[in-house]
Amino acid sequence: MNAHDPSAFAAPSDALLDQFTSIVGPANAIRNPNDMQGYLAELRHLYVGKSALILRPGSTDEVSQILKLANEHKVAIVPQGGNTGLVGGQIPFDAGNEVIISLSRMDRIRGIDPEGNTMTVDAGVILEQAQLVAEKANRLFPLSLASEGSCQIGGNLSTNAGGTAMLAYGNARDMVLGLEVVLADGRVWDGLRALRKDNTGYDLKDLFIGAEGTLGIITGAVLKLYPNPTERATAFAGLKSVEDAGRFFALARDAAGNELTGFEILPRFGLEIVLKHGHDTRDPLAEPHDWYVLIELSGRETDGGCAERLEALLGQAFEQELVSDAVIAASLSQRNDFWRLRELMSEVQGLEGGSIKHDVSVPIASIPEFIGRANALVTRMIPRSRPVPFGHYGDGNIHYNLSQPVDMDKDAFLAQWDAVVAGVHEIVLDLNGSISAEHGIGRMKRETLRKVKAEVELEMMRKIKAAFDPNGILNPGKVL
Repeated sequence: MNAHDPSAFAAPSDALLDQFTSIVGPANAIRNPNDMQGYLAELRHLYVGKSALILRPGSTDEVSQILKLANEHKVAIVPQGGNTGLVGGQIPFDAGNEVIISLSRMDRIRGIDPEGNTMTVDAGVILEQAQLVAEKANRLFPLSLASEGSCQIGGNLSTNAGGTAMLAYGNARDMVLGLEVVLADGRVWDGLRALRKDNTGYDLKDLFIGAEGTLGIITGAVLKLYPNPTERATAFAGLKSVEDAGRFFALARDAAGNELTGFEILPRFGLEIVLKHGHDTRDPLAEPHDWYVLIELSGRETDGGCAERLEALLGQAFEQELVSDAVIAASLSQRNDFWRLRELMSEVQGLEGGSIKHDVSVPIASIPEFIGRANALVTRMIPRSRPVPFGHYGDGNIHYNLSQPVDMDKDAFLAQWDAVVAGVHEIVLDLNGSISAEHGIGRMKRETLRKVKAEVELEMMRKIKAAFDPNGILNPGKVL
């Protein structure tokens, strides 16, 4: 059997589906096609599949029983969290022979240790819920995404999510101390250790973080918590160019050090469509600017020091003519309004017609060159198309998206997807960047991965897959 070909698996028999159902109970096994629809398509409907059965286990033991049975009978399994992924890793293929395991019922906070700065959770816990539980204990779980109201911890870890706090706290990988994982044959690895230092051989948890469910199913995690910032200072600034944004970032990084916890860039067109389509939004500045920076400093004191340092930093930026105008949030509500402008960027693009999306990273110093070269390329390929490059300047992650021309047919525009993506990725690779910064590989970038990874890297990945999942039942056709 080809472990990477989902069509190679036979459809499970009705008797076998009954066995799977008995593990979770009929109320948590979905076989009616009409009831399956919410599990079979991702948000943009780029990937829509079919499934033989959807199982909603309520415990690690039930996941273990499901995988043991699936491995014995060679049934393909698709793990799914909140179904917010953007590369199709959580969606089955069209054959209809795969079984989806949804972790949504596994939503228990197993424990929180404020003194040790850790929290142990089930994989199905909603990210926002984890944030709120930490906050009630006067702690911070810093992973923050636009989809945090619906995405789940297990999916966040399986894709090694990034988000707006990566500048200060790292990727999801950096926020985990231990994992509980069910292996392909049903065995459970209990790695839920809350240790900051454990130098006893291979760090196995890092194999599963970012593996997109192809090596095992994450069912629990020990998360790192941090002291809750008691003061934040946030500003929205207008700039003339993305080059000035780069110089402003260097100035901010040197002046604020670890207090710099947010530095996001937005183009004018991106802000315009947010103001056009976003409910109850307004332009923070009196005049339009070509580029904007959303900058935030966080600290542990309550003496107004962050605000003073941000004001001084903006003063330096004005003197060096890096910033044309800026406003500092005067309240928590205004701060939230600033961040909402950034968080709506992805959502509103669909309301402007077709959108070709890229999740890439380049060295920070190369961001202006990348955006300039990519803008020139895509406007040559599709005249009057509208680039929307935005994202996390401080870690080099740019969501380079392209909205269709106003007068162009949507289907004709989207037909250019592969050509545009190939051209943008060529620029990324020329600048020693990555074709996937935080969204993963899934189905969307599987073939591209073969072109950008050295053969020795691919061989190592295949050997790891074969060692952990010799029958290839876990998320076949994804990543590799």
